[in-house]
Amino acid sequence: MKKTILQIILLVLFISLCVGGYFAGRYALKLPFRSTNDALHKKDAPINLDFLIPGGTYIDETVTVGEVIKVRLKKETSLFERMIKTLADMIPEPYGYVADLVLFLFWTFSFMAFFRIFTFMGYGRALRISMLLGGCVYYFMPDFTPGRGEDILFIGAPLGIIALRATIHRRGRKRKALAA
Repeated sequence: MKKTILQIILLVLFISLCVGGYFAGRYALKLPFRSTNDALHKKDAPINLDFLIPGGTYIDETVTVGEVIKVRLKKETSLFERMIKTLADMIPEPYGYVADLVLFLFWTFSFMAFFRIFTFMGYGRALRISMLLGGCVYYFMPDFTPGRGEDILFIGAPLGIIALRATIHRRGRKRKALAA
């Protein structure tokens, strides 16, 4: 009972931390950019917002931090992302999904090899965790198909497998406790 209460308290603290971070981030993105950056310069803060200013862009008093970030991210694309986009436009859609699956399986295999070589983790646990980490890496990498459907699938499926495994394990422990 104490362990359950402790887990609930930790879960509530984690959720409140996430919600607080979300609202603090929204507040920070709505701040006016120039006055915020000037205030950071006056205080000699170790971090200021100069790195967000895109070259050749005029920033007036009404522009918010979020708008400057959008302009900065919209203007910059790496050479790798442009090459992947060009390749993705030439690849037929079914082959793009196959390429996405191969990319996901590559990252999953890489994590699986790491866990099996450098830890004492069993095959099942290593596979579940490596699938989740492979999906997370895949989510942040440029891929061959547009949209978020396969991104959500490659993260949601491992999470579902982990939840299913935890449920099965918990039921097995309850049955053993009842049988004893």
